[in-house]
Amino acid sequence: MSAWVLGLFSTTVLLDVVGQLLFKIGLSRLPAPMPSGWRFFAAIGASPAVIAGVAAYTVEAVLWLAVLQHAPLSLVFPLASLSYCGVVLAGRLVLGETVSRRRWLGAAVVTAGVAIVSWGGMS
Repeated sequence: MSAWVLGLFSTTVLLDVVGQLLFKIGLSRLPAPMPSGWRFFAAIGASPAVIAGVAAYTVEAVLWLAVLQHAPLSLVFPLASLSYCGVVLAGRLVLGETVSRRRWLGAAVVTAGVAIVSWGGMS
């Protein structure tokens, strides 16, 4: 995988993490009690953080298509699971969430799996 494609791919992972953070932040700011029915959709549609999250996902999707054009799906799709690890880390660092040892271990196992899948496939 060329440096350019690796950069595009890394950006998709980052945008995935940012999008999830923005969704969580936007939903956390909804008034309590949580609106239901069409009011829920109106509330999330009016949330700047949720709108920014959708924008991040939109850009991610376009960049992902560029990655798929230049790299094997069997390599980059498993690598995309690094976003799960990024979300766990961002949840802890940005949102102050408590992350159990089991969840850290799971993130480490996913990272190890990514390393095994990509071993020798990055060149």
